[in-house]
Amino acid sequence: DVRRAGDAVASIIAAGIIPAGLEMMDKKAIHAVEPYVNAGYDMDAEAILLCESDGTPEEVAEEIGRMTAVLEKSGAAGIRVSQNESERLKFWAGRKAAFPAVGRITPDYLCMDGTIPRKRLAEMLAAINRLSEKYALRCANVFHAGDGNLHPLIMYDANQPGELERAAAFGAEILELSVSFGGTITGEHGVGLEKIDVMAEQFTLAEIDAFHRLKAAFDEHGLLNPGKGVPTLARCREYTQARAGAAVTSPSL
Repeated sequence: DVRRAGDAVASIIAAGIIPAGLEMMDKKAIHAVEPYVNAGYDMDAEAILLCESDGTPEEVAEEIGRMTAVLEKSGAAGIRVSQNESERLKFWAGRKAAFPAVGRITPDYLCMDGTIPRKRLAEMLAAINRLSEKYALRCANVFHAGDGNLHPLIMYDANQPGELERAAAFGAEILELSVSFGGTITGEHGVGLEKIDVMAEQFTLAEIDAFHRLKAAFDEHGLLNPGKGVPTLARCREYTQARAGAAVTSPSL
């Protein structure tokens, strides 16, 4: 199942294997991608891992052998190794097209960007499935699994009353979980406005005050991305007070 895929990632890293690429897609992502690019993915799989090795032919063969052993021990239902450059590119085409493929099946989607320890990927996948039921919204998971960087794509329709708010609350919970699992609220996409409230989940008021003082040293007049990236201390207090008084918070978009 999808939890085994998450555990397999942790097992690959624990075995001392550092692939050149290690990506994961769950069933919803597979079903969005395969009709779009015909990459040859198993439509019955709960999740797939894309693992890439580079180096000399001997080094690649040795690493693939070690990864295969780990994946088999982890309960992989099937393992395919590309036989040429064309097939390798075909395998990766699906992953690279995941975002536009999901865009074909939903009017809108919200892409999260939390990062967690790789050993907790399976827990996060299970938690996202529970949140999907809680908010009654579909979520396709596409991960930079080797880095523990999550890209859950929360699908919604902004024309339907309440769906945008539910999607935002869903995303906030994923980021809050990322922090509670020992991770961060962003791996590569930054904070901007979408995640600015959740900065208060990861950092203390003293730390955020230090961020403001550092920014002021380079941007005395507040001209660079004003209001983005680092929340005001008042906004942080409002967020923490709301968190204390409600089970779910919704970040400003």
